[in-house]
Amino acid sequence: MDDRATSMRADEPEAILHGGDLAAISRRYPDAPQPWIDLSTGINPIPYPVPAIPAESWARLPGKYENDALRAAAAARHGVAEPDMIVAAPGTQALLQILPRLRPPATVAVLAPTYEEHALCWRRCGHRVSLVDDLDALAGADVAVVVNPNNPTGRLLPRDALVSIAAGLRRRDGLLIVDEAFIDLYPADASLAADLPPATIVLRSFGKVYGLAGVRLGFAIGSVDIVRQLRDALGPWAVSGPALAIGTTALADENWLHQTRARLAKDCSRIDDLLSMAGCAVLGGTPLFRLITSPSAPDIADRLARHGIHVRRFPAQTSWLRFGLPGHETGWQRLAQALGSAS
Repeated sequence: MDDRATSMRADEPEAILHGGDLAAISRRYPDAPQPWIDLSTGINPIPYPVPAIPAESWARLPGKYENDALRAAAAARHGVAEPDMIVAAPGTQALLQILPRLRPPATVAVLAPTYEEHALCWRRCGHRVSLVDDLDALAGADVAVVVNPNNPTGRLLPRDALVSIAAGLRRRDGLLIVDEAFIDLYPADASLAADLPPATIVLRSFGKVYGLAGVRLGFAIGSVDIVRQLRDALGPWAVSGPALAIGTTALADENWLHQTRARLAKDCSRIDDLLSMAGCAVLGGTPLFRLITSPSAPDIADRLARHGIHVRRFPAQTSWLRFGLPGHETGWQRLAQALGSAS
């Protein structure tokens, strides 16, 4: 591994703090105005309108037909040639926890800083995990993990660079895992899914862009053999009937996605202006969130919380804050007021 790679310590915490923990933040700030505005997640604040769900989706076990229909919709949406190259799971997190169990003990390099569950899941299964800070440092690993676009920095790696890494891993019977949880809002050629390199697994989220995280739905895209292993590990009826119905309808709705892209582009411009006026430097982000840096980040987060606004803090990078997007005009006005006070 690259000399700059940082091995994860055995004494690192087994639990990772995530956004969306409104109950915890409410206890810390009991006098904050209600309702809370949760900007701590990278989830679309205006979700896809849930369609009517057939009664049988609730009353019986999901069948092969429903699962096949969902995978066909996902294949069409992501440009995947064969639905058999896709497996649906109850959230991408489930796939993160299964993948390390399918490999013998290996060296795993995670391009960091990034979503911390990747490293934790591999380490928990006995793999030797390193956090690395550039693409070249992935070269010596058995398994390379990249989040693209990255969470929380928004870094977007070019397709050619990832294809080159995959080729090197293939020669050593290695594996490239690319988490594309936030890529639905980017041009299609930013994704590896439509022309998948060998020795590569692409993970796609449903809940973030469609704003339905509670549905618990995600996908892995890979070779038919890898997908079969994942499907066997997940077992029967892994995805609920209602999730199959919602996902099949939503993934086929290109008009909604087009309108959502346009709305989020405007919202990102608006929040960038607010953050700049508050003296926060925007480091990066995606159409669903912005990452800022400020020496006063802990104070800003504290003052926002006292206004009933929850943003994502990073214990390992105390000068960082991640802002999701408000979902309504009242939220925008409260954020502007709170940022003015914080600045």
